[in-house]
Amino acid sequence: MKVLALGVFPWTVRAKANFCIANIPVSLPIIAKRPPGLLQNDDIAELLAREADSAKLPASKALRKAARRAFLWPEEAADLVERGGKLTELDRVGPYIERLIRTWIDQEVSVPEKPPIRSGFFTVPQAAKTIAQKPAWLKAIKGDLQMHTVWSDGEGSIKDMVDAALQRKYSYIAITDHSKGLKIAGGIDESKLRGQSREIESLNDSLGGRFHILRSIELNINPTGEGDMDSKALSQLDLVLGCFHSSLRKTDDQTERYLAALRNPDIQILGHPRGRIYNFRLGLTADWHKVFALAAKLDKAVEIDSYPDRQDLSLDLVKIAKKEGCRISLGTDSHGPSQLRFMAFGAASLIKAGISRDRILNFMDASELLAWVKSVREKPGARR
Repeated sequence: MKVLALGVFPWTVRAKANFCIANIPVSLPIIAKRPPGLLQNDDIAELLAREADSAKLPASKALRKAARRAFLWPEEAADLVERGGKLTELDRVGPYIERLIRTWIDQEVSVPEKPPIRSGFFTVPQAAKTIAQKPAWLKAIKGDLQMHTVWSDGEGSIKDMVDAALQRKYSYIAITDHSKGLKIAGGIDESKLRGQSREIESLNDSLGGRFHILRSIELNINPTGEGDMDSKALSQLDLVLGCFHSSLRKTDDQTERYLAALRNPDIQILGHPRGRIYNFRLGLTADWHKVFALAAKLDKAVEIDSYPDRQDLSLDLVKIAKKEGCRISLGTDSHGPSQLRFMAFGAASLIKAGISRDRILNFMDASELLAWVKSVREKPGARR
């Protein structure tokens, strides 16, 4: 099966397992023990990225795109070759790239250590293998806490996102379109935010209480921890996700920046904290123990952004967050209805890190989540 676009995320392969991801019955790879030496898709992604560094246009561009899409291939390329399939079934793999990959697989090429900018990302088969260890675990996830609509830079309407969430048997979603400071992503101002809230209220009424759309926003946070929207407008929302979108390539310690953001009384969740993007941006560094310890003290949450290119927090940081005892939020950062299935990446990270369900916002029902937001807003330590 070919993955046609980043937003399309099929889960079919040779064998099938009868369990669910995010409450939707799906077909997942059953990953048998594989002989040592067979390249996995993240290894192939690394080899493609390195090949791109020395190739000329247009080959370099094609190689980089194939490296990114390797994380979404529905099965291991080496397994596909082993069963006699064609690698051109995989997204962004044409005859030229197929020849490269077949050569690497046949010769059992050794893969150099991945640089930090390309390490710590799950592939579809790796996520599936982790989820298969606890297939019932995902049934408890009740909602997705980051997504975008046509109100900013998304491709679907709010109703489109609701319909996709209902198919996954969620009981709520948070609509987190970008705030006004991020003009490149169509950020909305206070007036548009009020208009969006009216649309959400109307849709909630039509749903008759069987599903809850949370009024939220992805608040643009500057390096000093200040947001770009009026606090009074934000206080009317059900939930506020705060994210950095500028000065994301700094190499010096950014601990104080994170502490300032967490102390901002307007936000309850710190979104995609590092700001990393696969093979594009390494993201920021900080004393993560100190950052997560303050989040725990203020009872605020840090997010695992489950978008394939982000997977931020990465697994190593999720383990630190667990040690410090802070809450975790899962969001797909979806920009279209089909991308809600990216939840699998974040879920795999939680399972791998051994986070208990009582520390994950997405296991709360809507009333519990809203009560938590209220308690965070009233907590004296959260105020400047």
